[in-house]
Amino acid sequence: MFRSLLILSLLLCSSSAWSFCGFYVAKADTKLFNKASKVILAREGNRTVLTISNDYQGDVKDFAIVVPVPVVLQKEQVHIGDPKVIDRVDAFSAPRLVEYFDEDPCNMRRYKTEGIPLPSAAPMAQKKAADALGVKIEAQFTVGEYDILILSANESAGLETWLIQNGYKIPVGARDLLQPYIRQNMKFFVAKVNLKEFEKKGFAYLRPLQMAYESPKFMLPIRLGMANAESEQDLVAFVLSPVGRAEVTNYRTVKIPSNMDIPIFVKNEFGDFYKSMYQRSYEKEGKNAVFLEYAWDMNWCDPCAADPLTPEELRKAGVFWLNGGQKGQGFAPPQQQSNVYLTRLHVRYSRPKFPEDLVFQTTPNRENFQGRYVLRHPFTGEIKCKEGREYKSNLRKRMEQEAQILAQLTGWDINNIRKKISFPVMASDDKSDESWWDRVFGDDDED
Repeated sequence: MFRSLLILSLLLCSSSAWSFCGFYVAKADTKLFNKASKVILAREGNRTVLTISNDYQGDVKDFAIVVPVPVVLQKEQVHIGDPKVIDRVDAFSAPRLVEYFDEDPCNMRRYKTEGIPLPSAAPMAQKKAADALGVKIEAQFTVGEYDILILSANESAGLETWLIQNGYKIPVGARDLLQPYIRQNMKFFVAKVNLKEFEKKGFAYLRPLQMAYESPKFMLPIRLGMANAESEQDLVAFVLSPVGRAEVTNYRTVKIPSNMDIPIFVKNEFGDFYKSMYQRSYEKEGKNAVFLEYAWDMNWCDPCAADPLTPEELRKAGVFWLNGGQKGQGFAPPQQQSNVYLTRLHVRYSRPKFPEDLVFQTTPNRENFQGRYVLRHPFTGEIKCKEGREYKSNLRKRMEQEAQILAQLTGWDINNIRKKISFPVMASDDKSDESWWDRVFGDDDED
């Protein structure tokens, strides 16, 4: 469903009336969160290209959106995006699960490091009606399968009335949410599906909308989206910048717990693990923090959840400052940093905890960070050495520690976690792996 992070979803009323040195094994992309919205913000200076994902799954004739924008947009500033690019950025930056395999403790005492394999009314009549309500149609055009209006308004009641008269069903409380944007002299990007164009193009889904504008405001207007929200909503914002890491300035930006060793069985339950861990972290932070899930130079990754985006994909994601030198290097660090840095921010918001829109800033910080969780597989071969016995002795402690970490991260019951772990048998009199001469010489060392 197309979630209204920054969008006021409207109902058309007419009867035609809304993760390295290990193997990458899993990732936690936005598909885990049923109500997650995705946006890409490509930002340099005051210039922004905003891409809004669109996973609306209802009847397209019932789809419409209103998005506050800082300036009047012309047709040339609105574009149809490529949904595959949003999926690529999501997959590339997703929190990840990695796994390592213990070496034979009798041969090596280190872990092996493996490489990674709207509008149909007559224009004049529509304009007069808008004028009477203090609403001005600043621009009107069709892009792809969308009919788009750019509106400005003198006050929220007039705008609300105009929307209702033109076939939009406004959520209760929308008037109060519209007013702050009017005071800021913001405009309203209103889009609905042009059914004729949609059928002509033959798509089975609505494509993303992109808009390019120039403004000192670097924000996402999430308040409107809460007007008709019955519960908390998830938003993942991918910020692309030539400078460095992005952060939210009016709410705390905190790192998601990362680089934790957790039990092996989580490999088959990674989605449940990440959702539980996120929810617990969200509650620990008072439900009003923005979580950093990924921050990295777009030119490489380690480990790679997916290949870095190509220059063409970056262009489609809205990166307009590329000079042609950008080329993904995979997991090997490049000789020079690129001029595209990706930040992935995940916010779960509700009206009481997020009364303000999200305000961003980019920083020169290019320190790498990723949500990364580690599985360590015990050595399963035959062990016949003193180091091996020490290894087995420590293994159970390690597994218990992993269980404790998992319980702390997720809130899962520790006893249920232990039941899923194959702890090694370590009876104190277990001498099965002991050499016969060790039974004579014991642990005595000769200098």
